[in-house]
Formats: sequence, C-alpha cells, structure tokens
Amino acid sequence: MSGSRPVWWRTRAGVAVLGFVLVAAFYVLREHWGHALGALPYLILLACPLMHLFMHHGHGHGGGGRNAGSDRGTGAK
Repeated sequence: MSGSRPVWWRTRAGVAVLGFVLVAAFYVLREHWGHALGALPYLILLACPLMHLFMHHGHGHGGGGRNAGSDRGTGAK
C-alpha cells in the first residue's frame, strides 16, 4: 500500500485549499449571517428528502420475499 496515492485532502495542497475554504466561509457567514439564518428553514426542509434518499438503506427493506415477516406478532422465533 506504500505505492498508493493519498487522498487529495491529505496532501499539502489539499490542506491549504481546505484552510482557505474555511477562512472564506467564516468571513462570508460573518458578513451575511442574517441571510444565512433566513435560509436555514429551507435547508432543513431540503435535508429531509436527501436523508430519505441516502439513508433508507439501513431499514432492512427489500429482498424479503412473500413470506418474510409472516410470523411477525405471533411470538414464533
């Protein structure tokens, strides 16, 4: 694994870019805090369908077949 390339954000250039992005985000939010808070309810509403799309894989849906869960509620194990 010593020959594999590191992830881009672990390189010197990646760390520098992330630092500049964080500083720029701080100053933009500092100057436009009222606008950012005004958009917060819409961002929360936007997060709902995104979480539904990307996080639904952990519920055990799919692949069950016709009789999957037919003994639910009967106490059978």
